[in-house]
Amino acid sequence: MKRTVYVETTIPSFYHEVRDEPDMVARRMWTRQWWNDVRESYRVVTSAAVIDELEQGDYPTKEKALALVEPLPILPVEPEILPIVETYIRHHLMPRDPFGDALHLALASYHKCDFLLTWNCSNLANANKFDHIRRINTMLGLYVPLLVTPLEMLGGP
Repeated sequence: MKRTVYVETTIPSFYHEVRDEPDMVARRMWTRQWWNDVRESYRVVTSAAVIDELEQGDYPTKEKALALVEPLPILPVEPEILPIVETYIRHHLMPRDPFGDALHLALASYHKCDFLLTWNCSNLANANKFDHIRRINTMLGLYVPLLVTPLEMLGGP
């Protein structure tokens, strides 16, 4: 059985990144390499929250980013997820925006995704926060997904 990867908003954004700074080019390259060469080894899912975030703003690759995630299964936002989000925010685990990082983590945790794939290294793929995330999820009786970047997953399953 394939392991499940929850794709957060930064993944389709970086797949179609147009900035030419070296770190942006590298993230785009690693994202495309994972998406094109490794993704099929996993069950890849996303959420309406990702689609909503991608639809916001005015940027040149919006339609391409939305098209990239369009075929992915959408995880439902069950009623039990909102209290999880509130707990993350109350425990200062995630920023106060209830429809951002806290929701992505809650969805991946509640639906027992093996991985949450992101380039958000401030709030999600941050080794300094992982123990706190693990403690809160354990307290809530939730699964703890691995919070990783595409670069970390390039070796495949």
